[in-house]
Amino acid sequence: MKNRLFLGFWLFLLAASVSFAQIPPYFERLEKKIPEKANKEFQYIAFFYTHHNTTNIYPTNDFLKGQVIGRLYGQNTTTTSDTVTASYFEQRILPFFIYQPKLFDGRAILRASFEIDFTWGDVAYGTGGNFGSAPAADQVNIQTQNVELELIPATGWAINLGLQRMYDTPHNPYRTFFDQMLNTAYRLNYWGTDGVGITLRRDADFYKWKAGFYQLYENSIQKNDDVHLLEFNYRRVLSPKWNWGSSVYYVRDRSNGQGGPSILGQGLNATLNDYNGTYRFPFGGKEYKADVAWLGTYFDYNDSQMMGPWFLSGYLNYNLGRTQLKDKGVWGDGPTISGLGANLRGGYRYGKTPNDAIWADFIFTSGDRNGISDDKYSGVMTGNTWGTPAALNVSQGAYLLFPHANVVNRYVAAVTDISNMGFGLTGGAINLSRDFIPYKFSGKAGLAGAISNAAPTQGGQIMGLESNLKLGYQFGVFMQLELHAAYLWLGDFYDSPRVNGGMAERPVNPYTALLVFKWLMF
Repeated sequence: MKNRLFLGFWLFLLAASVSFAQIPPYFERLEKKIPEKANKEFQYIAFFYTHHNTTNIYPTNDFLKGQVIGRLYGQNTTTTSDTVTASYFEQRILPFFIYQPKLFDGRAILRASFEIDFTWGDVAYGTGGNFGSAPAADQVNIQTQNVELELIPATGWAINLGLQRMYDTPHNPYRTFFDQMLNTAYRLNYWGTDGVGITLRRDADFYKWKAGFYQLYENSIQKNDDVHLLEFNYRRVLSPKWNWGSSVYYVRDRSNGQGGPSILGQGLNATLNDYNGTYRFPFGGKEYKADVAWLGTYFDYNDSQMMGPWFLSGYLNYNLGRTQLKDKGVWGDGPTISGLGANLRGGYRYGKTPNDAIWADFIFTSGDRNGISDDKYSGVMTGNTWGTPAALNVSQGAYLLFPHANVVNRYVAAVTDISNMGFGLTGGAINLSRDFIPYKFSGKAGLAGAISNAAPTQGGQIMGLESNLKLGYQFGVFMQLELHAAYLWLGDFYDSPRVNGGMAERPVNPYTALLVFKWLMF
């Protein structure tokens, strides 16, 4: 499933960190005599994940049994029940292949990653992703995540070419731990997916930057109907603990909603928005052109959480743009775009391990009360307008109000996009975690809540309050068993038929419980 994005990076980054580890001098002599297997040209890494889920969330459309993505009570037909319980097993494996030929002295690296997902006992003898575990299996179901080439023309420079990670961070995703990217810069809230393109990176002692071009959609090769993304992201070290950065992102959309995932389309007026929980521009059958930019700045303090007990990060990101509509063969000005997103995360590590910590996470996004009736959209836009999901909102520690990354085929939550359908939101979470046995047995408890900055028709602004917990036990190196549980009390925001799936009254409160086994092997 698409949330494979951040699980996949963890693996890549771990492999990169191993390759760059420093070897003590007294081991260097041994290394010359006994070459380590890690120096092989070819490396294989895999992440195995399986869980059992018990929940009262399910889709009412039988055709959506294989993969369910997007906003709870949205166009994906998900709903909740006080009489029906969904109980199922899901499984995934993410294999990674890395080829670094000695012929190029480490200056050329080919990476490829794939994904195989299924729900236990679904189907067999077929073709398509997210299926293939019924008796006899024999399903053609492998999915491609990345196939990209990294060229290193000089020390500190890198060129990545092909299908690669498309993240709103200045860090090289193949050489940085995923947690660092998830908690700094824009935290993948705006762009967090895979895309095809080319990026140029410069990593120096006190600064780094990334410039990129991505072809989001080609559509007809002979027509000017494509979608492009340009980015420039710069980060500077101000002191051993403080970092600051800024960025510019730009999307040129000439697709008129064509292309995208399956029959949903993509772009400002596509059905995809109803699935992802983004704002769908009501252009009807009119052709459109759109130019959207994001101007942002961010900071972080003690991002490793190991240079002191306190840690802090935050961002401001302003999106602006304009549209043009074609009416009766004539192009004219359409609604303008202007929205603001802000985030602040801070905490305190009271113990000796990273799990001995308490932290709070707050987010704000501007909302629009009347859509584009005033020829202006004043809400936030993210990559979820062009992909599903193309922006991840998984770092608050919640499971139901905001989505969590422990999913395979079902990625559903109340707020899957920070724009909250264009209504905007003010919300956050507070979490307390502890290692009862250091690096062996841990636990976490959390609360999350949010209000909508604009109320839907017949509804209020209170979205809900979530309570959650987690227990985890580590059997060995990167092999864990975890128990997760969460309950969400819905607010009067869901009294509105516009947001609750057309129901006459507020839906039943959702809950979920997961028993998870995961193993990173390399």
